[in-house]
Order: sequence, then structure tokens, then C-alpha cells
Amino acid sequence: MKAINLRMNEAEIFDIKKLASVFGMTMTDVIREAIKEYLEKMKQNPFYKLTNNIQEASPEESEEILAEIDALTDDDLSIAAVERFTV
Repeated sequence: MKAINLRMNEAEIFDIKKLASVFGMTMTDVIREAIKEYLEKMKQNPFYKLTNNIQEASPEESEEILAEIDALTDDDLSIAAVERFTV
């Protein structure tokens, strides 16, 4: 494992300490579990699936992605901003 530094406000730290105490966990375990759950949730996002170079989607995943695309409106598909830069 690799260590990282994380800055949080006091209210968040208090909540983590309280949860850790109630469930008999360390603060590190609470934070690690929260990050793990968040990452799994985000990996289910259709945009992530479309842009993460996934070679093949299951039929169910394909249906979900197509349903999300079909639900998009013209407003969703309009260009909201343009950013240009030169390298």
C-alpha cells in the first residue's frame, strides 16, 4: 500500500471519528471503505464506461448505455463551451 495525505475540514474528521468509533473501525478503514464504494459507483457511470477504453460491454451494459444516450435531449447534446489551447 502507498500512503497519501488528505486535508479535510474538522466537521468531516469529527464525523469519520464518530463512525469509526461506533463501528469499531479505524479512521483509515472508514475512509478506505468510503473511497472504495465511491469508485465502484463511478465505474458504473455510462460516461466512464464509454470513455475508459473498455473493449467489450455485456448486453445488459450495452442496453443501459443506449438507454442513457436515447434519453439525452438536444440541450444535453449542445456545445456549452469551447476551449482552445495550443501546445
